[in-house]
Amino acid sequence: MTRHKQLLQVGQVELCVETFGDRADPAVLLIMGGGASMDWWEDAFCERLAAGPRFVIRYDHRDTGESVGYEPGAPGYTGEDLVSDPVGVLDALGIARAHVVGLSMGGGIAQALVVAHPDRVATLTLMSTSAGGENLPPMAKELQAAFSAPAPEPDWSDRESVLDYLVEDARLYAAPSRTFETEAMRALIGRVYDRTTNMASAMNHFLLDGAGGATHAQLARVSAPTLVLHGTEDPMFPYEHGQALAQVIPGARLVPLERTGHEIPEAAWDVAIPEILRHTEG
Repeated sequence: MTRHKQLLQVGQVELCVETFGDRADPAVLLIMGGGASMDWWEDAFCERLAAGPRFVIRYDHRDTGESVGYEPGAPGYTGEDLVSDPVGVLDALGIARAHVVGLSMGGGIAQALVVAHPDRVATLTLMSTSAGGENLPPMAKELQAAFSAPAPEPDWSDRESVLDYLVEDARLYAAPSRTFETEAMRALIGRVYDRTTNMASAMNHFLLDGAGGATHAQLARVSAPTLVLHGTEDPMFPYEHGQALAQVIPGARLVPLERTGHEIPEAAWDVAIPEILRHTEG
């Protein structure tokens, strides 16, 4: 399988972009969540999608991986820039339209993208995300507690301390009914650490306003075929958020990911990957 990683000029900045598969196949653009590099779309996940066959594109947000970075605590960009970056990635690759898949904050970016640039979105897949609204359940109490009394940040230059910190953070978002794969998660975060210019800078995403999302009125006008994949044990956006999102977008199809939290673990791939391939046919 052809696999190619490169630094691309996207607007005024450089972003690290990796593609899997043949450019002649339908393009699938993967947008990851806040503070997360493209590594969280794991290699095997991308390879299985590319075998669809699809031309799979993943990229590092600003301040993650090998993309442009800024000083910790001082992002030199806005949430709107994070929304425009995926359009810039498609432009840099010479791709007019793509099947857009977004997870968590990446799902919010995908919502904003389909509203602002409907001509660039062939289909939309929203994972572990929400459009908000009244009468939706709040995040799980354990996650609320972690937000209200966060663990001290590690020494970001100390690899083992950072891995300890981020593994425990990932555990908070995982489905409680499934055994947490500690060593696999540590290996993934190790790959992230080793490829990232400045791990502390990724926290800049959480200082931004407007990093994606759309109003219910905007989503009610979305015409792109939409798939909603949502973990039944999502502690950040409980499953009802996925149900509400699917109800507001015309014709959207909701598929539950059993024993899945705010994540896309390998245990969910046997459902998620065939659903994405089915959704992006034609």
